[in-house]
Amino acid sequence: MAQVVVRYFAAARAAAGVSEEVVDAETIRECLSIVTTTRGPELERVLRVCSLLVDGLAVHDRDRRLEAATEMDVLPPFAGG
Repeated sequence: MAQVVVRYFAAARAAAGVSEEVVDAETIRECLSIVTTTRGPELERVLRVCSLLVDGLAVHDRDRRLEAATEMDVLPPFAGG
């Protein structure tokens, strides 16, 4: 089981109500399940469109196992100009 620092940005931060939290999880999917159970359906809705960075690298496989002392950034789509 890994200790994951989950950092939320922009709309994900607003939906979570916090800028970061620490979660113990084995996979990305389990980590996301824990935070949506804790933070509610609005965060779950936002997470569907978010990109995820684990230790600075983009990940798409939500079943990926997490290593000890991991950072996960939750990035919603950004509008540019």
